[in-house]
Amino acid sequence: MGEEELHQLIGGCIKQDRKAQKMLYKAFYGFAMGICLRYAGNRDEAAEVMNQGFFKVFTHIEKFDSNRSFQAWLGRIMINTSIDFYRANLKMAYTEDIETAEHVSHGDLADKNLHYNDLLAMVQRLPPSYRTVFSLFAIEGYSHEEISEMLNTSVGTSKSNLHKARHKLKQMILGADRPVNNANYNSGMDYNPVVAVKGINESGIFYNRGIRE
Repeated sequence: MGEEELHQLIGGCIKQDRKAQKMLYKAFYGFAMGICLRYAGNRDEAAEVMNQGFFKVFTHIEKFDSNRSFQAWLGRIMINTSIDFYRANLKMAYTEDIETAEHVSHGDLADKNLHYNDLLAMVQRLPPSYRTVFSLFAIEGYSHEEISEMLNTSVGTSKSNLHKARHKLKQMILGADRPVNNANYNSGMDYNPVVAVKGINESGIFYNRGIRE
């Protein structure tokens, strides 16, 4: 979609034009769903969060600064909506500070090529508190200080949840004898992202083109 067409759609949405809203929704459906899937436990939950996010987009679109990236603005709304959903529906699982967290070996893993959707399936199997911190830190790039403010928890708890998320994901990767069926995650998506995961670095964080080292 060109910039001119995008700004025309945004203008229509400001006027609450339903056709413009529908077109904008379709244009950014894949991008928004991709974000929400990282924080949700399943596709239905992700769709619920995404629709809440689009409702916020349409009710606050007049606040969008046209000198900035619309996709980045929409993406931040989807992340914030995912966090709001987490706060409203789930209690943060109690975890000790990183100093007392279970020791995890960060030895090299055997190389494994994982489709993005295989990794996504594993992330969705994490407990909600681990999944949220992992997505915010490893994928979105937020610091532990920023995450602690977002989730109203301590920096130590954020570090501990990330530490344990990595450990659980390592166990899942080592136990993945065959690729996860991707069909369940491609259904209805407007795009097919592929990210090759080669392993975990010495700090235990996944490294690839799409996930923070």
